[in-house]
Amino acid sequence: MNTGAFMEKRFNYLTMTGIIVFVLFLDQLTKYIIKTSMSLGESIPVLGNFFRITYVENPGMAFGVRIDNPILFTILSLGAAGLVFYYLFRLRNQGWLLQTALSLIAAGAIGNLLDRFIRGKVVDFLDFEFIDISIPSFNLIGFQFPGYSLTRWPVFNVADSVVTIGMIILIFYVLFIGDPLKNLTYPKSKNEAVET
Repeated sequence: MNTGAFMEKRFNYLTMTGIIVFVLFLDQLTKYIIKTSMSLGESIPVLGNFFRITYVENPGMAFGVRIDNPILFTILSLGAAGLVFYYLFRLRNQGWLLQTALSLIAAGAIGNLLDRFIRGKVVDFLDFEFIDISIPSFNLIGFQFPGYSLTRWPVFNVADSVVTIGMIILIFYVLFIGDPLKNLTYPKSKNEAVET
């Protein structure tokens, strides 16, 4: 099999839309099941303490990162989603791997944005044990670092997962295949087209 031809295979709009709709459906379905069958804060062991289904509501960003200003956060979220769709449109003729990455990122962004608009919070439920990280507080060049401790990964959901998977694919693509924006041509404006 010719690897180059395999990597250059492209999805049509219907396939990219299908990926987004399927992931969005799975994300919203899992959140609905958790919200209707568990109490807030309830935790069910799946693989002992390593993996649990824990129902939490997150008013912040992915993995529990918080921004105190909800209006600014919504504007930033909408801007990020718009940027993803812009690149999905601009890079629509690139290979399937890049199209998949951008479709996953778009689906995850829409999934969590829907939660924010409908509920004001995102339903999270995937709860994993993580290696214990403990950084003591210290002073560096006059700045006091308060320290940090992590024993469990922040609770997340399907949308967070697909955004992460999409970003990993995108980083892989840029590192090993190349920057998809490097040879991208932009349409000429009407003035430029008349001058040539």
